[in-house]
Amino acid sequence: MKCYGLTINLKDDAEVIAQYKEYHRNAWPEVLEHARRLGILKTRIFLIGRRLFMYIETEDEFDFGRAFSAPAAEAERIQEWDDLMRGFQEPAPEAPAGEWWAQMELVHEA
Repeated sequence: MKCYGLTINLKDDAEVIAQYKEYHRNAWPEVLEHARRLGILKTRIFLIGRRLFMYIETEDEFDFGRAFSAPAAEAERIQEWDDLMRGFQEPAPEAPAGEWWAQMELVHEA
């Protein structure tokens, strides 16, 4: 199993943050199934203020870069979700140019 930590900011707006949380309480089944097919076993998203931290566990064969660029059978619905979520988000200051999420360094595991 592999694990990843990522971070991004939500827009600094209480209503935007509330809507983002509501969408994730009722995540679209196609999005969850797509993640499973990519090899993502578990996803957890934490929030403090407007900063999100996402923790994912994946199969050993998971390739982070390739997984998110691979076309999906339901690509239109997945793209719709991605576009919707980007409307709530702002790129993390630490993200590489052109990216929204910043991948975090694992510094401790017990």
